[in-house]
Amino acid sequence: MGLSITVGLLNDLARNDPEAWEYHLNAFALLDRALAGQGIDWREPGTDPAGGALYAGGFPYSYLSHLRRAFVLRLHGEAVTPAHAVDAEQYARDQEKVQDELTMFSSHLLCHADNGGYYVPVDMSDPLFLPEEDEVLGYGMVGSSQRLQAELAWLAPGIDIHPDEDGTLSRVEQAKLADIPHTDPFEPEKFAWARLYAACQSSISSGHAIVFG
Repeated sequence: MGLSITVGLLNDLARNDPEAWEYHLNAFALLDRALAGQGIDWREPGTDPAGGALYAGGFPYSYLSHLRRAFVLRLHGEAVTPAHAVDAEQYARDQEKVQDELTMFSSHLLCHADNGGYYVPVDMSDPLFLPEEDEVLGYGMVGSSQRLQAELAWLAPGIDIHPDEDGTLSRVEQAKLADIPHTDPFEPEKFAWARLYAACQSSISSGHAIVFG
């Protein structure tokens, strides 16, 4: 089992899974109303069954945990070590730092469910915490695709990824991320980073939400 990440989810479901399409169509309607209640005017764009999903990817849940750990280590000004290079006790101590930072309620990478929920292409300074009655399918934290992308770009040098100043990836960097060798010490972190970053780019350019599932 692992995390699936989709942009333009309804496009794909409208063509391949009508029952799931209805389910998620209702979820997006709930999300639209919840965001409107917080003063945010955004709606998931209409579907294009002929086009399919605009982006689909995924990775093991542990990769997201490793990426969040790297983010917090860099945030604290500490050396960003590969997750597999530390023992269980050190990893547990690092995860305590992640939990402490999560309580600041400021990071879009950290303040989000591991296995579900949404990032919307709206530039919100902080993650949005919906009131319990407005939670969408049990997920009350909504992130910003723009802010997630910015946090990933800031983290990137800590795991030996080097976007250009405008956030784009050169052909050389794209090629490196397309074929990350298993011998790379940051292979899990880079794998998760690349897929999240691509999802952000797709979400921002298309206006569709990033869906965790």
